Amino acid sequence: MAKMYDITIIGGGPAGMFAAFYCGLHELNAQLIESLPQLGGQVNALYPEKQIWDVAGLPGVTGRELVEQLQKQIAVAPIDQFTGETVEDVVKEADGTFTIKSANRVSRSRAIVIALGNGAFKPRKLALEGAEELEGQQLHYFVTHRDNFVNKRVAVLGGGNSAIDIALMLEPVAKQVSLIHRRDQFRGMEHSVSLLRKSNVDLVTPFLPKKLQVESDHSVTLKLKRMRSDEMTALNVDRLVVNYGFTSNNAALEQWSLDLAAEHHLIKVDSTMQTNIDGVYAIGDGITYPGKTALIATAFGEAPIAITALAKKLYPEKRLATHSSSMKIQTPKKD
Repeated sequence: MAKMYDITIIGGGPAGMFAAFYCGLHELNAQLIESLPQLGGQVNALYPEKQIWDVAGLPGVTGRELVEQLQKQIAVAPIDQFTGETVEDVVKEADGTFTIKSANRVSRSRAIVIALGNGAFKPRKLALEGAEELEGQQLHYFVTHRDNFVNKRVAVLGGGNSAIDIALMLEPVAKQVSLIHRRDQFRGMEHSVSLLRKSNVDLVTPFLPKKLQVESDHSVTLKLKRMRSDEMTALNVDRLVVNYGFTSNNAALEQWSLDLAAEHHLIKVDSTMQTNIDGVYAIGDGITYPGKTALIATAFGEAPIAITALAKKLYPEKRLATHSSSMKIQTPKKD
């Protein structure tokens, strides 16, 4: 017989990890399933070196640091964790429980918490001839290790929050950082834009890349065209970082045997994070409700709402501590 859990959390990004921690606090028999080889989701896979500013109490923390702290938090009240495992189907049985099927394992659960974010993701590619051949060498879509850019001349392409964050992150270690954007105005948060304008990052606006050329020394020359003009210029760099955003979808979720109500491809939930299906809850960037803001901070609030609601539903006779200060938590010993 497959093991029966109280709660199965599907998705091991920050929202899913914090939900797992709350399951442990309430001493629920729970499991956390993540398709990637490690926990952390998109934050760990795409932005391990990026500064995150919307986590309360942390005046700037990198994606990697945040995930490491969440892992330490889960260790305080651990639950079962399965990484490198994609959930292929979730079936609601006649008795109201759920069967969770992956390639190599079948488990059962009394309730489900979906924390998949926006699902599978891939970067919007640089649509220039020769760009694909440079990927992973001179051209990058992710900055996984800042040390790879030490003393390099770097061009960052993009004008949103992530592009600005990358430029500011690389400025202290790179020889020179240029930020290329097709508009004079940036789409980032006001504070980030202010820091950018005060920095030594060279702002190349409003220009659009038109051609790539690899030189004999393996550097790359970018041919740039000024918007609404015939003016052309060139920029020679060692590394290109393209941040034009990402496309994502939850196609895998759509294959499940669950008829989830959705709006603009986002799962609709109520004030307790419950979907239209009894026993199925959802949190994080992949959900919608009136007033929803897609921030890590918001997801961190949604996790305890969902888990506490489920704990009360699964164990109505059990007195639950509402505040963590009322829970019997063993403080980990310092090394």
